Amino acid sequence: MLYYAVVFFVIALIAGVLGFGGIAAGAVGIAKILFFVFIVLAIVSVVFGSVKGF
Repeated sequence: MLYYAVVFFVIALIAGVLGFGGIAAGAVGIAKILFFVFIVLAIVSVVFGSVKGF
């Protein structure tokens, strides 16, 4: 999932450089959502992994 966030971020950078503002804004929005979903899932995984380890 972090891979897809980075891909959308790169797409946003390229679109921003080329002047496609709407596409860049959409790609940044998607990248932010995927990044925060990744962070939440990583935290949940760590918490449940540590609870299961006991």
